[in-house]
Amino acid sequence: MAEASKHGKGTAGPAERPFEVTHRMVWAITIPMTLAFLTTPLLGLTDVAVVGRVGDAAALAGLTVGALIFDFAFAIFNFIRSGTTGLTAQAEGAADGREGQAVFWRAAILSAAIGVGLVLFEPLIVEAGLLAVSPGGAVAATVRDYVFVRMLSAPFALMNYAILGYVLGLGRGGLGLGLQVIVNGVNIALSILFGLVLGWGVTGVALGTLCGEAAGAIIGLAIAVRRFDPAARPTMAQVLDRAGFARMIAVNRDIMIRSVCLLSAFLLFARLGAGFGAVTLAANGLLMKFFSVGGYFLDGMATASEQLAGRAIGARWRPAFDRTVRLTIVWGFVLAALLSAIFHLGGEALIAFLTTDEAVRAEAAAYLAFASLTPLAGALAFIMDGIFIGATWSRTMRDMMIASLIVFAAGAYALTPAFANTGLWIALLVFLGARGGFLLALTLRNRREAFGGAQQVA
Repeated sequence: MAEASKHGKGTAGPAERPFEVTHRMVWAITIPMTLAFLTTPLLGLTDVAVVGRVGDAAALAGLTVGALIFDFAFAIFNFIRSGTTGLTAQAEGAADGREGQAVFWRAAILSAAIGVGLVLFEPLIVEAGLLAVSPGGAVAATVRDYVFVRMLSAPFALMNYAILGYVLGLGRGGLGLGLQVIVNGVNIALSILFGLVLGWGVTGVALGTLCGEAAGAIIGLAIAVRRFDPAARPTMAQVLDRAGFARMIAVNRDIMIRSVCLLSAFLLFARLGAGFGAVTLAANGLLMKFFSVGGYFLDGMATASEQLAGRAIGARWRPAFDRTVRLTIVWGFVLAALLSAIFHLGGEALIAFLTTDEAVRAEAAAYLAFASLTPLAGALAFIMDGIFIGATWSRTMRDMMIASLIVFAAGAYALTPAFANTGLWIALLVFLGARGGFLLALTLRNRREAFGGAQQVA
């Protein structure tokens, strides 16, 4: 079965399991998960506001670089969440509850092992990040303090990925919302307490994150395990099944490479921005929070495309897959247009709230128009990522991300000498658009190979 079979696809049986995809189904997943994902950029905005109220551009730039290094180290392992969602959704579509639980435990084992490894290698990770971005001395010191504390949350954060991926694969958006509120709500409250009220600054923000991830992992694991169907409980041999692990690793490997390429693009964006000085670096960091907010809105719709596309693959029902693609693309662009308008109209007020540094405010306002366009430029990429993750067409997604990264690097290095930071933002918008366009162009081929020609489009 096309790419899925090349990855060892085995959850779907030969029988078709028809189901209908409706607007209501799309939004039943999108709305709670949009609210859930929005708590993460709100956390990022809170961190920036806490440090930004100090009025120190170097400290704010240090938080920007530190968060980027941390996000790079963690987000390359976001395959735990994405891969678990796709594999669980396919097991759900095939009505194979035992395999669904086995997928969860495989993801939990991977998350624990990788999390401990990240803690052990933290010194190397932070130095590699500093070498890549090359900030000034004062900024580097802040980065080291931030990453040292926050990296202790690695095992908990990755376990949260596994838990959330399993929940989303089942299409339980409300439960996913509740778990994210726990993680990020505790995080936001304690970051304000430690960072602003107690005056611990960047270190306090990192400590708040550690506490939030730990609370979420403990509570989330307890909830997930209690909801397992005892009649479908897998044996240890089934959890450790070589073919099952091989499939998960193959899918996750490709998603990891894709994530490394995506974050490499953002790292290159920061590095080139750092070459224009600390003020520009801090301003770009603020504006990327706009992209984060837009991205988490669109991630809610992408989650719907993940679950429904994965379920359609597991059920071997092409009409549901086709309708999922159409509905999520249309609604994704509607959301993106609204977000771009909101960012354009209210962006300067938000910039003023996030920092008291007048130079950073002025620099960010100068490039607000570009940041406002990021939701529209990236809408198709978010939706198509969801489709390809749910279908576990990870190899194609990996290859197209590599191609998009090459496009971005070429554009950035070609445009920045002549247009400085403006050229950098133009290259970023082209990169976001290329990601979605490349994947859409290959969707028909992958669908034909996955389903064949027996079923008609709904």
